[in-house]
Amino acid sequence: MATIYEVAALAGVSPATVSRVFNGNTVSEEKQRLVRDAAQQLGFTPNKTARRLRKQSSEIICLLVPDIENPFFTALARGVEDRAQESGFSVVLCNTDDDPAKELRYLQIAASEQMAGVILSPASDEVDLGAIASLGRPVVAVDRTTPYPVDAVKIDNRAAGVAATTALVDAGFRRIACIAGPAGIEETEDRYLGWKQVVTARKTVVRDGFLQHANFRVDGGRAAMNALLKLAQPPDAVVTTNNLMAIGALQALHENGIDPEGFGVAVLGELPYLLPPPVSVVQVRLPARHLGRTAASMLLERIGGDTQPLRTVVLRAEIARPPLSL
Repeated sequence: MATIYEVAALAGVSPATVSRVFNGNTVSEEKQRLVRDAAQQLGFTPNKTARRLRKQSSEIICLLVPDIENPFFTALARGVEDRAQESGFSVVLCNTDDDPAKELRYLQIAASEQMAGVILSPASDEVDLGAIASLGRPVVAVDRTTPYPVDAVKIDNRAAGVAATTALVDAGFRRIACIAGPAGIEETEDRYLGWKQVVTARKTVVRDGFLQHANFRVDGGRAAMNALLKLAQPPDAVVTTNNLMAIGALQALHENGIDPEGFGVAVLGELPYLLPPPVSVVQVRLPARHLGRTAASMLLERIGGDTQPLRTVVLRAEIARPPLSL
């Protein structure tokens, strides 16, 4: 079996550099490539068991997301895995269903199994990171922040809400409602505040009932859209603050026979399916995969011993298609 010294000689680097590459420490992309190419040629496999005993942690990252069926979190998970694999780490994916009790069980397992670190989108503001924190394991919050002092990477959700609503106003819609996620979640609050900022500044019609809270899933979007359509003076457009709720809203419009040319829909996120009603839709692209890669990079830096001050990285969303017109 090849040794670390043989890999170093073939790659033209020091044994310490080889060690840093396989321990997930910061090394230039060129040196990473040289080391991994040499290791592959020689059939070199790092001794994971020895390293785990020495470091008292595994080479496994725990990723906790609220709903893996949501394409946003699927893309985010892919970004995390891609980056982790580049540094020789594996990823365990846990689906919390936005359930704090389920989330806590997974965090306790991550601690007991000595996983190297955790990336999570918290189920609530009351997330309990005590077990992980007691071991000194790094944590990165993704998409939503936590009350704990940890690194975070998120989307500028308020700006995304502003962009979605502005696209509808610029297209000529004047009674714009909002279907937001559950109240009390940071992401929900920021996105609907973006909607509120625009409808207030542009002086569009806002009636009681125009803000609907729903779960983040298709059934929640459908129920909220049906409630909006039952208002005495229903909206002529709606901002939906995630993609699955948008699908439910579009289904409700189709089921109620709404004229597809006269109703606007803005979606924060990209629609994962082809839908039957050809309604006017603007999509705000959320950089989910980039979000995952960034979170994984930040975590790997901490695992490698990075001691710089805590960081919060904010990524921008963008309109995914040209503005609408009536």
